[in-house]
This record gives sequence, structure tokens and C-alpha cells, in this order.
Amino acid sequence: MANTIEVKDLLDAGVHFGHLTRKWDPNMAPYIYMERNGIHIINLYKTTAKLDEAKDALRKIAASGRKILFVATKKQAKDIVADLAGDAGMPYITERWPGGMLTNFVTIRKAVKKMATVDRMKKDGRYETLSKKERLQVDRMRAKLEKNLGSISEMTRMPAALFVVDTVREHIAVAEALKLGIPIFAMVDTNANPRDIDYVIPSNDDASKSIEIIVKAAADAVKEGLEERKTEAGADDQPKEKKEKKAKKADKPAKATKAKASSEEEE
Repeated sequence: MANTIEVKDLLDAGVHFGHLTRKWDPNMAPYIYMERNGIHIINLYKTTAKLDEAKDALRKIAASGRKILFVATKKQAKDIVADLAGDAGMPYITERWPGGMLTNFVTIRKAVKKMATVDRMKKDGRYETLSKKERLQVDRMRAKLEKNLGSISEMTRMPAALFVVDTVREHIAVAEALKLGIPIFAMVDTNANPRDIDYVIPSNDDASKSIEIIVKAAADAVKEGLEERKTEAGADDQPKEKKEKKAKKADKPAKATKAKASSEEEE
């Protein structure tokens, strides 16, 4: 099982610090514990409960073999999400969200395939036949695509879910997921509207420590789901192997009997 996160761990990471009271969204009221020095304090007991719920759902999605797309383009979250999501083998967007990433997925896939085309050109020698100017243009295009879409190059179909850090900043990603009915997991601060989010994790989405502890919990749940999938696949293969061994054993006496019968006929 993935490590259980206690309220104390969240407290030490500053997950409880919300935004200024004047910037709050009233829909976050159920998740707010109190107000202190003009700042809303998030109820961490509700955060742990919601985080456990989200982890369980993420584990099940990963165990089914589907992908979760992690989205975080803010400076303090980019490297954290890239490391943790990448380590879990999940696609992620940490640069600019490409408009139509979900609603126009076919076009995005075509852009990703351009990178593979350039790589093939370099292998088969076609790249060397280009002029110096053309090579420079191809390299620039490849670098730009790698920066924006390289992290989703292995995502050949629509993701089963989105994990978002800061729903206010990533409102376009949220809107596209809503339009397509894709479940959304998100760190939701006191200035955001949680009503459209399927799995709300009330938390500070600005501090790097807060982002790291929540995203790591999500990534660990994904890893756990992938391990479950491997274990189940191994268990399915074992009966096949046993059946094959039994069939071989049963086949040996049959072959021996046939051989004996044929030798008797010759005599």
C-alpha cells in the first residue's frame, strides 16, 4: 500500500494555508477551517479524507492500464510534476497548455508524429540532403515540439483522467476535460471553484512543499496501481504455463504408446 499521509505531514508542508479572505470562492466554504490574519485556513482533516479518496481512484485507473495526464504550468510546480509524473510513467504538461490538447487531440498527435519523422530523417540520411537553412528550421521545429509536447509523446490516446495543480491557472485544461467528460483530480485552493472538479483535494497550490507532498501521494498511488496490474498479469500467465506443462506430460505417454504399437506391427 502507498504511504498514508497524516495531518501532521500536511501541516508541516503548509498545505493548510489558503488565500487572502477577500479572494476566496464561497464554494470552498465546506473545506475552510477558520480565518487567521486575513488568510483562510484549510481543514486538513477534510484534505486527508479527500486525498485518500483521490488516491484510491487514481490507483484503480492506473491498474486498468489507462493514462492520467498531469498538468502544472506554474513555475513552482513544473519541475516537481515533471519528476514525479515522469517517474510514475505518466504523461504531463508543464509548459504552455496547447489549446485543443483534448478537444482536438488528433491534431496534437500529428504534431507529435512530426518529431518522429525528423528522427527518422536523421537516421536514414535524408536530413543530410537538406540545405543548412532547412536543417536549422527542422531543428528549431523539433526543439519547440519537444519542449511543449515531448512529455506526451507516448500518449497515443485520450487520457482517462487529468490531475491538475491550480485549477484557476489551468482553466482551459479544466474546460476541455469538462467538455469531454474526462474526470478531473485537482489541488483546489480557497480562491477556486470546486464544483466542476470530480476529485477535489483542498490544499495550498502555491507553495512548492505543499505541491510536492500532494503530487507525490498521487504519483505513488499510480505506481501502486501499475504494480497491481503487473502482479495480475503474472498471475494470469502462471495457469497457462501449468497447462502447457501438463499437456506435455500427457503427450509423452501417448507418444510412447504409439511408438510401441508401431514396433509391434513391424515384428
